[in-house]
Amino acid sequence: MFTLTSLLLLLNIPILMVSFIHSGCFWRLKPNEDKERNFLLSCPFAIEPVQRPMRLEDWDSLLDIHKTTKKYPFDLALAFSLDEVNRNSRLLPNISLQFRDLTFGCMPLSELYEWLSAELENEFYELLPNYHCEMEPSCGVLLTGPNWETSAAYQTYILQPQEVLQLSHGPFHPVLDDREQFPYLIQMAPKDISLAMAMVSFILYFSWNWIGLVISDNDVGIEFLWYLRQEMEKNTVCLAFVNMIPVNMQLYMSRADVYYNQMVTSSTNVVILYGDIDSTLAMSSRMWDSLSTQRIWITTSQWDVSINNRDFPLDSLHLTFVFAHHHADILGLKSFLRSLNPFKYSDKYLASLEWMYFTCDVLSSKLKTLKNCSSSTSLDWLMEQTFDMAFIDGSYHIYNAVYAVAHALHEIAFLQADRRPMIYKHKLNVNCTKLHSFVRKTHFTNPVGDRVNMNQREKLGEDYDIYQVSKLQHSLGLKVKIGSFSPYFPRSQQLHLSVDAMEWATGDKQMLPSVCSDDCGPGFRKFSKEGMAACCFECSPCPENEISNETNVDECVKCPEDQYANPEQNHCRHKAVVFLSYEDPLGMALALIALCFTAFTAVVFGVFVKHHDTPVVKANNRTLSYLLLMSLLFCFLCSLLFLGHPNSATCILQQITFGIAFTVAISTVLAKTITVVLAFKVTAPRQMKYILVSGAPNYVIPICSLSQCVLCVIWLWSSPPFVDTDAHSEHGHIIILCNKGSVTAFYCVLGYLACLALGSFTVAFLARNLPDTFNEAKYLTFSMLVFCSVWVTFIPVYHSTKGKVMVAMEIFSILASTAGMLACIFVPKVYIILLRPHRNSVPKIREKSYL
Repeated sequence: MFTLTSLLLLLNIPILMVSFIHSGCFWRLKPNEDKERNFLLSCPFAIEPVQRPMRLEDWDSLLDIHKTTKKYPFDLALAFSLDEVNRNSRLLPNISLQFRDLTFGCMPLSELYEWLSAELENEFYELLPNYHCEMEPSCGVLLTGPNWETSAAYQTYILQPQEVLQLSHGPFHPVLDDREQFPYLIQMAPKDISLAMAMVSFILYFSWNWIGLVISDNDVGIEFLWYLRQEMEKNTVCLAFVNMIPVNMQLYMSRADVYYNQMVTSSTNVVILYGDIDSTLAMSSRMWDSLSTQRIWITTSQWDVSINNRDFPLDSLHLTFVFAHHHADILGLKSFLRSLNPFKYSDKYLASLEWMYFTCDVLSSKLKTLKNCSSSTSLDWLMEQTFDMAFIDGSYHIYNAVYAVAHALHEIAFLQADRRPMIYKHKLNVNCTKLHSFVRKTHFTNPVGDRVNMNQREKLGEDYDIYQVSKLQHSLGLKVKIGSFSPYFPRSQQLHLSVDAMEWATGDKQMLPSVCSDDCGPGFRKFSKEGMAACCFECSPCPENEISNETNVDECVKCPEDQYANPEQNHCRHKAVVFLSYEDPLGMALALIALCFTAFTAVVFGVFVKHHDTPVVKANNRTLSYLLLMSLLFCFLCSLLFLGHPNSATCILQQITFGIAFTVAISTVLAKTITVVLAFKVTAPRQMKYILVSGAPNYVIPICSLSQCVLCVIWLWSSPPFVDTDAHSEHGHIIILCNKGSVTAFYCVLGYLACLALGSFTVAFLARNLPDTFNEAKYLTFSMLVFCSVWVTFIPVYHSTKGKVMVAMEIFSILASTAGMLACIFVPKVYIILLRPHRNSVPKIREKSYL
C-alpha cells in the first residue's frame, strides 16, 4: 500500500519522528586566547582530483596545530571529509581528491579587496588547479567562507573570469543567490525559509508575545525581519523593539547608546539575535554584559561558537536557545585526528576548537555536582565521557561540498569512460563549465543518511534542532538538545520539545514571562486603545450578567436567561425559580392581612344580620348593605389568588374576580348614594316614592356589573392573562408571575372602576350637606376618596416596581382600597350597634346629634 511515509520519501522530504529528541549533549572549552582579528579571517581551499593516494605528510600544511585562526575547525572538517571520500572504493575509484590550502590569502576582510587588485593576484591565479596553461585542462573547486563578502570578492575578482566553480560553506546569503552576478558560485547552506516559523512556534509554546529583535542592517537581516513579521502577525506576536545594527562602524558608533538604551528600557524578557558574527552586531553584544535585567536569547547556530568566548558575555545571559539546521551526527572525526597524531590532538585541545559530543544520560545525575566542582575536576570528568567531536553547520557544509564534488566527478568519469575506455590511465580532464553543471544538478544521500540537493531552488524548508546553551563552569560551556522543528507536519505537531531536557538543563521548570500586558483573567475582557500594539491591551470587568471563563478574551459571553453570573463573573449559575408564595415573609404577611380583613367583614356581616331589625341597619337600605358586605368579602378573598404558584386558571381568575368584585362593590356604593340623594333631593313626593318603592337605584348594580363583564370577555378574547417569567427583576432569580396579557384591557377595567368610583364620589359629595340625622353620605364620600387615592397612587408605583414587589403592590392596593370602604361605611354603624345600642332607636336617629 502506498503510505504517507512512502510519499514523503519520494518527495525527498525529511521524516521527523518523535524519537528525534534523543539525548544529545555537547561541551566545549573556552580558549585561553581569543584574538578579535581571527573572527574576520576567511581562507579559501582548492580541491582537485589526482591519481595518487593522499599521504600523511600531505596533511601537514592543512592540519597545522600552531594555527590560531578560527578557520581551523574547517581545516579539520575538510581533512576528514577528503579522507573519507578517498577511502570510499565505490566513489571515484583510482582517483583521489587533494586540496590546496591558500593560507596566504587569509586576511581581514578590510584588506581583502585591496589585496585582490594588487600584484599578488597573479600568484593566486597560479595556485588555481585549472590555471596552469602548460598542463592538460583540468578544473578544481574553491571552498570559501564563512563570510559571504569574502566569497563574493573571490568570485567577482578572480574565479568568475576563469570560470572556476566556487562552493561557499558559510550561512546562506541572498546576494550570493544571484546567478547572473555569481554564475559559478553555489551555496551549501540552505535558505532559512522556515527559521521564522520555527522561532515563532517556539515563542508560542511558552506563551510569549512581546519580543525584542536585534539584526544586522543588511539584506540578510531585512529578509529575516520580513519573514518574522509575517509569522508574528499570523500568531499575534509583537516586536517590542527592532535594533537594526548598521554594518558601517562609524554609523554604528554614533547610534550605539540608542541601541543600548532601547535594550535596557524594554520590558521584554526575550530577544532574538540574528546576523553575522563578524560584524558590528558582535561588537554590540559586548555592551549587553552590563544589563541588570535577565534576558532569554534566541539565535542561530553560527552564534553558539561566539557564545562560549568573552566576546559574548555568557555571565549576563539568563538562557540562550540556539536553532541549528538538522543533520545527522557525523562520527569519526576524533578517531581520524588521533590516527594522524594522538599526542597532538588531545581532547582538551580539540575541545578548545569545537563542541565535543557525549550522551546526556551520564550528565543527568552529575550536573549539579559539576557546577559546584572546580574547572579542572569537571574537565577531567567530561574528557572521560567524551566519545567524539561534533560538526557545526559550517563543517557539515564542507563535508557535503566534498561529497558533492566527488559525486559530480564520479558521474563525469563514467561518462568519459563510455567514450574513452582507457580514461583512467591518464589524468582526469574536467571542463569547469561541465563540472559546474554537474555539481549544481547533483543530489545524493551522504554517508550519515541525509539527503543533499545542490540545486538551491529545489531545496525545501529545512528542519531545525533546538539547543539550550549555558555555562557549566567559568571555562566550560554546555549545549543540550531540547527539541526540534519540522515544517512538514501539521501545525500542532511541528514543534517537539523535551520538557525533561529543558528542566535539568536550565534548572527551572518555568520560563520568564514575556508579554506586553498581563493576562486578563476570568471575569475580565481585554480591549485595546488606539495606537497600542496588537499584543498590548488593558483589562475591563465583564458587564453585568456576562462572564469570561478564559484568559484574554475579546468579548464576554452573556449568560442565558435562566442563568446569572456569579460574583467573580467566571461562570453562570442557574437561577432559582421563585414566586410570591405563602411561605415568603411578604406573602405570608399579605395573606394574614387578607384573612383578617375577610374575618372582620364576616363579623360585620354577622352583626348586620343579627341586628337586621334595628333602625341603623334598616335606615340605609339593608339589602344594599348586605350586597356591599358580600362584595367586599370577595374583594378581600380575591387577593389570595395573587399568592402561590401561578397557573393559567389563577392568572385569569385574578383579574376577572378583581374586576367584577370591585365593580359590584362600587356600583353598590353608587346605588346607596343615589338612594340617599333621591330621599332628600326629589321635590315631588309621589315621584320619589315611586322611584324608591320600585327599587330603581338597585338597577345600577346589574347594569354596571354587566358592562364590566363585557370588558372582561373582550379582554379574555383578545389577549388573556397568562403565566410569565421575570428573569431580570431579582438577581439570581426567575420570578414566575401572571402577565396581564393586554395591558390596554387591564387599564380599561381599572379605568371603568375609576369612573364608577368618581361618579359615586361626585354624587356623595353633592349630598354632603344633608341633615346630620342621616349623614351616611359623608361616609360614602370618604370611602370613595380613600378608594380613588389608593388606586391613583397604585399606577406610578406599579410601573416602578418589578417581580414579586409588583405583585405585592397590587395585593396591597386591593386590600387597602377594600379596607378603606369597609372602615368608612360600616365601622361607624357597627360602633353604634355594639357599643352605643341606646342610640340604635328611632327617636335617637331623629335627634340631631346622635353621634
